[in-house]
Amino acid sequence: MTARDRLLAALVALCWGLNFPAIHLSLEQFPPFFLVALRFALIAIPTVLLVRPPRAPRRWLLLYGAGFGVLQFVFLYWAMDAGMPTGLASLVLQSSAPFTVVLAGALLRERITARQAIGVLVAVGGLAGIAVHRAGLDGGATLVPVLLTLCGGLGWALGNLGNRQAVRAAPGEAFRLMLWMSVIPPLPMLALSLAVEGPARIGQSFQGLTAPTGLAALGGLAFTVVVATVGGSGLWASLMSRHPATTVAPFSMLVPVVGIVASWLLLRETTAPVEIAWGAAVVAGVLIGSTPPRGTRRGQPPAADATGTTSAVAIAATPSPRPVSPSASVVVADTVTGAPAAADSADCASSRR
Repeated sequence: MTARDRLLAALVALCWGLNFPAIHLSLEQFPPFFLVALRFALIAIPTVLLVRPPRAPRRWLLLYGAGFGVLQFVFLYWAMDAGMPTGLASLVLQSSAPFTVVLAGALLRERITARQAIGVLVAVGGLAGIAVHRAGLDGGATLVPVLLTLCGGLGWALGNLGNRQAVRAAPGEAFRLMLWMSVIPPLPMLALSLAVEGPARIGQSFQGLTAPTGLAALGGLAFTVVVATVGGSGLWASLMSRHPATTVAPFSMLVPVVGIVASWLLLRETTAPVEIAWGAAVVAGVLIGSTPPRGTRRGQPPAADATGTTSAVAIAATPSPRPVSPSASVVVADTVTGAPAAADSADCASSRR
């Protein structure tokens, strides 16, 4: 991996880490469920008009969109609106990694390797430590946002399974799949917002958009859509097309670091040292579970077993009866955008269009 590509990978992690404070600013103006609908609608409308649909079966695209686009962001935005600290949210959302490993084993009957099992146990231990610490604060009230964020991680994991199956069915179209996944959440999220938040609250959120809070919210929304989702996912897709997932994916572990630091600098939000320590255990567990087996050649994807390599950002496709080329698809979903990338040169070209 060249120095330039390392800088690009770090830049993507920076964008995705800054996405959490951007979401926080947007939630200061818009109700959470409506904000999810608005966020995806801004991507869905030009996608329907300008991007041809992917070849993947609709059931996998629907699972991807329902898990990643709807369930993850319903619970993540709800949690942050209910008081989940911005930096801590970026840590707890890494729960999608162990959830993905477990779900792949339970639903897809994939064998969980010893390394992955150890990684899951370490990550779950870190998450449990955070939950126990939060349960002891303010009479346990701060535990609820943590549980909501964990539900968001579970939704992300379900979306990961649909994402991977879709990319396997339509290799080279991962970036297009991400765009069309965005078509799924707007209508159900708008319906949920109307039912729970109500038309009055939605209408009120459009008042004062020229005030500092409103402008900050619009800026945060623009950052989430343009910089983190479209720009960040495009760069990530390009990197994944040129390098093995196990080389690129660990850079995503910079996301919670950036999220915590940015929340401290921009929002004056502090994270307790004990939570940082448990968060380090979560990150360590994810890295352990995504480390390729010994003997994997440098510059090549890891040898495929029944599970491949799974982390918060990388799920290797399971082996097929026919030989797998070095450009076999590897599904990648970023931390808050859902942007996948396939190790395929065609997808690299599509991400630059």
